[in-house]
Amino acid sequence: MAGADGDDSLYPIAVLIDELRNEDVQLRLNSIKKLSTIALALGVERTRTELLPFLTDTIYDEDEVLLALAEQLGNFTMLVGGPEYVHCLLPPLESLATVEETVVRDKAVESLRKISQEHSPVDLEVHFEPLVKRLASGDWFTSRTSACGLFSVCYPRVSSTVKAEIRQHFRTLCSDDTPMVRRAAASKLGEFAKVLELDYVKTDIIPLFTALASDEQDSVRLLAVEACVSIATLLPQEDLETLVMPTLRQAAEDKSWRVRYMVADKFSELQKAVGPEITKNDLVPAFQNLLKDCEAEVRAAAANKVKEFCENLPEDSREQIIMTHILPCVKELVSDTNQHVKSALASVIMGLSTILGKDNTIEHLLPLFLTQLKDECPEVRLNIISNLDCVNEVIGIRQLSQSLLPAIVELAEDAKWRVRLAIIEYMPLLAGQLGVEFFDEKLNTLCMAWLIDHVYAIREAATSNLTKLVEKFGAEWAQNTIVPKVLGMANDPNYLHRMTTLFCINALSEACGQDITTKQMLPVVLKMSNDQVANVRFNVAKSLQKIGPVLDSNALQTEVKPVLEKLASDSDMDVKYFAQEAISVLALA
Repeated sequence: MAGADGDDSLYPIAVLIDELRNEDVQLRLNSIKKLSTIALALGVERTRTELLPFLTDTIYDEDEVLLALAEQLGNFTMLVGGPEYVHCLLPPLESLATVEETVVRDKAVESLRKISQEHSPVDLEVHFEPLVKRLASGDWFTSRTSACGLFSVCYPRVSSTVKAEIRQHFRTLCSDDTPMVRRAAASKLGEFAKVLELDYVKTDIIPLFTALASDEQDSVRLLAVEACVSIATLLPQEDLETLVMPTLRQAAEDKSWRVRYMVADKFSELQKAVGPEITKNDLVPAFQNLLKDCEAEVRAAAANKVKEFCENLPEDSREQIIMTHILPCVKELVSDTNQHVKSALASVIMGLSTILGKDNTIEHLLPLFLTQLKDECPEVRLNIISNLDCVNEVIGIRQLSQSLLPAIVELAEDAKWRVRLAIIEYMPLLAGQLGVEFFDEKLNTLCMAWLIDHVYAIREAATSNLTKLVEKFGAEWAQNTIVPKVLGMANDPNYLHRMTTLFCINALSEACGQDITTKQMLPVVLKMSNDQVANVRFNVAKSLQKIGPVLDSNALQTEVKPVLEKLASDSDMDVKYFAQEAISVLALA
């Protein structure tokens, strides 16, 4: 179309202008999403001279249209003629980077970062760097926050005089009057530090880091904690103590819980960044304080990191530090007043057994596990049960089995169906660890009870649970233990329970094999084809279709075919439909 003569060549841009002026937002949005097609039709020359100026001039629209535009422009390099013309994309993206809506600004910055890589070093200095400067010294805070995300992408590829200017701009933004700008600068501090030369990290970044970490706004201080991880990895070990640790100590005891929460949340990363010596001397006491924090959110974040923190401790003193410093705090958290804290701890505490070994686990951790198995909060009990495999490796599950059982039974009968569902999902794992005798004696009745639960999701999960158990314990076990009970439900007065029999047969037929399916299951399914309830009858047709491939051709022809033919002339439409489908799938017609 671009090559066509006369007015034809104006057609795409005319359509675009019409659609972009349309009152319907959806139409405007669609035309922006087709921008690359329009640019292709126009060709690179006219995209640069007509389309981009038009887009730059008409940037007043709904946020979702602007968001789509900011995203599209990031992929436009080839459509404007490749890297040598990529600077043509800067004007529209610059105006998008100053709009009020954060999501649009972020997307524009993302696209600018993307196309900055396609600028040559010369173009970067001539076109890109002035844009960053304009944004950094804009009147509105929106443009200054956008500038923060662009320093790190252009810094490595410009001359040293321009580098000095960029550092100066970044310093200015770090002490901006508007908290939103300082927040943006703090969030990019670590990223900017990574591209700076080490000397400038010490002379420029550290003072900025210290200033931001003691900012009056806690939202700025907590972002400085995030930057701390990046900065600590860049500095040599001997400088950490003097340059980073004072600020980190201060953050760990900050008056705002949000800042302390961020320290707790990033603790493992900080630990890796500062190395074993500082961990022993500084981070262990700080971690103890976070585990004892007055705010539950902070305690929960720290509790989540207990296993990771202990794993990363230096091996020579790991056990001693855990036993003397960490374990006493963990013991207190087991009976914390807040259920989220206990739940966070329960999801990781089992992992300590592999670190501390058999004797310590039996003596110190086992009592804690047992306490948590009796906790009134179902999430705590569930988290312990779902992580049993760690303990099983170290001390064997037998040690826990006596306390485990009441906890499992309680969860299995919990009023909340989602709790019941979660425990069903751990059943195959538990069965494998506890062994077949213990399972038959204690847990089998539970598994069967779930099949007649009043919530369908539970009955469905219980069915697939049986299949997994049969895979674990074998077909002979199924024949003696499971199949008779399942088939017994076929005579249940409740039609939902009769249908569960069919669902179980569908699931078990393959695992149990041809013999059991033909001799024990098939007669029950065939008998149920005379059920009073149409739902049961059409599920019989579906079951026969499912178990058909397991049966031999003789059983299919002599037993299955007559029943399906009878169902195919049933008075109920659905029964007819499923019976005919089964006949065609099993090729019995």
